[in-house]
Amino acid sequence: MNTAQVKEYLLDLQNRIVSELERVDGKSFRRDAWDRPEGGGGASCVIEEGNVLERGGVNFSHVYGSGLPASATAARPELAGRAFEATGVSLVLHPRNPYAPTVHMNVRFFEATKEGAEPVWWFGGGMDLTPYYGFEEDAEHFHRVCRDALQPSGEAYYPRFKKWCDEYFYLKHRKEPRGIGGIFFDDLNQPDFATCFSLTKSVGDHFLPAYVPILQKRYETPYGERERNFQAYRRGRYVEFNLVWDRGTLFGLQTGGRTESILMSLPPIVKWRYDWSPQPGSPESKLYTDFLIGKDWLQLA
Repeated sequence: MNTAQVKEYLLDLQNRIVSELERVDGKSFRRDAWDRPEGGGGASCVIEEGNVLERGGVNFSHVYGSGLPASATAARPELAGRAFEATGVSLVLHPRNPYAPTVHMNVRFFEATKEGAEPVWWFGGGMDLTPYYGFEEDAEHFHRVCRDALQPSGEAYYPRFKKWCDEYFYLKHRKEPRGIGGIFFDDLNQPDFATCFSLTKSVGDHFLPAYVPILQKRYETPYGERERNFQAYRRGRYVEFNLVWDRGTLFGLQTGGRTESILMSLPPIVKWRYDWSPQPGSPESKLYTDFLIGKDWLQLA
């Protein structure tokens, strides 16, 4: 097991993604290095008021400490009393154009150690798409690339990780999915480190081909105030999920991570409306009837 190799890969992944997004947007990301007093630090790359991206962040973090927060040990009591080390790349992109979807991607590695005991380690990650106005060809493309990322590791991974994604990115209090899903995995430590690392790298490497073609296809689509208002309303669901349900947000805040970097995932303009629903048959209602339904976009059995 080589955690230095994981860190090297993640830093390179961050640089590659930021460079490509700067090419698409035409505006540079702000780069901030930060230190965590309890141990470790990271580098945040953020863009605001870009030509294409209204807000986006591509963050690297490598943090460590002598003990885990309650949010981690409640689900994994065997980790209580262990030192930990966590490293990962996490990104969220909020385009300005309502026809271009929001996207999230994360790949991470975690290790917990205790003197006299075997280390506990695992990989996790995934990517998911949150459209405001859905397009079937975009959803199919995104899921096809997700499947391609996992294919070298075995055909069973995509159906399993797609289902996991659908279940994880679900707003229980709203009884609706956050978006059209993708893939999600956690606690990956079988059959060995090399195999798990290879799968995780493939997920990270497939992010740009999964998302950039969709972004380039949609960001110049004409739109008006109606579309912007609906985008802001649906962005509220994104905020609700990240602040109420997302385990990564909670872990970051409870371990003393950099708050500005953790909350860069929140969109810059959001609206909430009381007891609102779209008119039946409207373009806005189509998101609910045709896309937020946990669909099998690749028609796999």
